[in-house]
Amino acid sequence: MTILILGSGGREHTFAWKISQSPLCKNLYVAPGNSGTAEIATNVNIGVTDFQSIKTFVLENAVDMIVVGPEDPLVQGIHDFFLQDEALKHVAVIGPEKAAAELEGSKEFAKEFLYRHHIPTAAYQSFNASNVEDGYAFLETLKAPYVLKADGLAAGKGVLILNDLDEAKAELKRMLVDAKFGAASSKVVIEEFLDGIELSCFVLSDGKNYKILPTAKDYKRIGEGDTGLNTGGMGAISPVPFATEAFLNKIEERIVKPTISGLQKDNLPYKGFVFIGIIKVGDDPKVIEYNVRMGDPETEVVLPRLKNDLVEIFQAIANQTLDQIEIEIDERAATTVMLVSGGYPEAYEKGKEITGIKEITDSIAFHAGAKLEGGKVVTSGGRVMAITSYGNTYQEAIKKSYQSIDKLHFDKMNYRKDIGFDL
Repeated sequence: MTILILGSGGREHTFAWKISQSPLCKNLYVAPGNSGTAEIATNVNIGVTDFQSIKTFVLENAVDMIVVGPEDPLVQGIHDFFLQDEALKHVAVIGPEKAAAELEGSKEFAKEFLYRHHIPTAAYQSFNASNVEDGYAFLETLKAPYVLKADGLAAGKGVLILNDLDEAKAELKRMLVDAKFGAASSKVVIEEFLDGIELSCFVLSDGKNYKILPTAKDYKRIGEGDTGLNTGGMGAISPVPFATEAFLNKIEERIVKPTISGLQKDNLPYKGFVFIGIIKVGDDPKVIEYNVRMGDPETEVVLPRLKNDLVEIFQAIANQTLDQIEIEIDERAATTVMLVSGGYPEAYEKGKEITGIKEITDSIAFHAGAKLEGGKVVTSGGRVMAITSYGNTYQEAIKKSYQSIDKLHFDKMNYRKDIGFDL
């Protein structure tokens, strides 16, 4: 098969790493890719939402399957674009159709879906610029901290958690009236705060059947002890130690099954990954959010634990025969630590040379915001590289990741030294 992966991050390098191991994959392309994917696949300089250029490339290179990494092309309807084109509709697209991608594209749509299908989640209301005063009144009915979510896509930065009522009101005005997050915050969802510990649940769906992948926990804040600004993710571990068998059963019965049946009832065609952000409140799981693709950096710990041939799984998703696949999981723990540019998630410099990559032997270096320039690997983004390791325990795995990081260097390199600290 000839396969094209869309995206340029650590998630896409992990997909390429896993897909390239499959005997079913003959040619592998990544658009636009990064310095890591360049070593195991052919990078193609096409943007993930440039559907016309993607079409041209797919036809010229006889591509059989597209694996969509990020959310933007899914929310913009790349799957529908392929289905509606006679020349393209034979190509398997791994990722939901546009109507279903609204689960990530709109926080309000997701909350309505959760309520409609009686899936446990936080109480909420949504507001726009015309009823901002009602938003203030709703905030007054809640206890601190206050959760404000931009309705649309805001690159993982559209959620604010504030302890002060006046500050929450001021931020609501900034989001709705002053367009703090642009069009993404033209509507804002205000939620009750759920106190607990978070984890991510990943589900594969072929539109009829589902399979659950290993759980993972990521660390969003830039600072040690989960302090400071939110980022796209500073590290992850899998499996999650507190997710007991009994708790995982609750997730499947109360959340996964009603999600998959809800998609069918609402006629939302879904072939791909369902990422369910979950919070454990007491002994009960509640849904914080849906994403319609794999998480990053969770992909860097979930896929390394998957023993199956990933292309075989993707073929089963395309053919709606996922029920015939038995998911096999590596018993070992996997951890990843994200190396980021100095200053991230605020202003940072690019183009810093990364050295020591070849010296890493006990871990896998998944490239994210990194590219090749004049034969050197240099930084090209905020989150630069994810260092993944295996271990019999997550403590052993994390130790290996940190030992490998000691061999790496780029100017102003930053990372969290406490991944897994809260477990």
